[in-house]
Amino acid sequence: MNHPLILVAERQMELRQDLHAFLEQSGFRTLPVSSARDVWDAITAEPVDALVLDAGLRGADGMDLCGGVRARSDVPIILVGANSTEVDRVVGLELGADDFIAKPYSTREVAARLRAVLRRGRSARALGQRHQTEAHFEGWVVDFARREVRDPDGAPVDFTAAEFSLLSLFLDNARSVVARARLLELNGTRETPSSDRSVDVLVSRLRRKLNHPTRAAPIVTVRGIGYMFSAIVERR
Repeated sequence: MNHPLILVAERQMELRQDLHAFLEQSGFRTLPVSSARDVWDAITAEPVDALVLDAGLRGADGMDLCGGVRARSDVPIILVGANSTEVDRVVGLELGADDFIAKPYSTREVAARLRAVLRRGRSARALGQRHQTEAHFEGWVVDFARREVRDPDGAPVDFTAAEFSLLSLFLDNARSVVARARLLELNGTRETPSSDRSVDVLVSRLRRKLNHPTRAAPIVTVRGIGYMFSAIVERR
């Protein structure tokens, strides 16, 4: 059995060593690095299963680096940051992070969050294997087997594992209200004001990607309850 390979990009040596040691004891393989250059070298050299990224990494702002990694890869990203505010968390999520943890963090929490984002990725792949089909709505095509999404013009649109899982959930529950609690369950987090905000940001990211010049994204906010995917979905 291959243990997941986690790239730990942490600027503080003591934290980097502690997290490396704990994750290795918890069933992960880890590759600890301390600079943006090391991050690019690592993800170019071999596929990693997840990235723990310090927002204050030397050599480049961790937030910018998060956006750069997301633009090139759908690898799950957990962003960690010191003195973080709600704005910091939202900006990180908007840039493509799958989760955000404030410093100081416990190594046990990081391990739990990693398991959650890896489960989401496995769920998305399992969903594709189960469906082995396509979903069509308003000109969009979702290929579950390949985990590909094409817009009404036929152009491919990149989705992270979390975004694809959320889209799949909406497609399976089209024209029904999906409660926030169900979305939090998908996100692998407990219900708190900040986790609520994380779900809202993830929905916002999905909504932006599904916007098209011919028609707005078919995601309706149901105030106080959750969201509804309003399009008619056809399976083929």
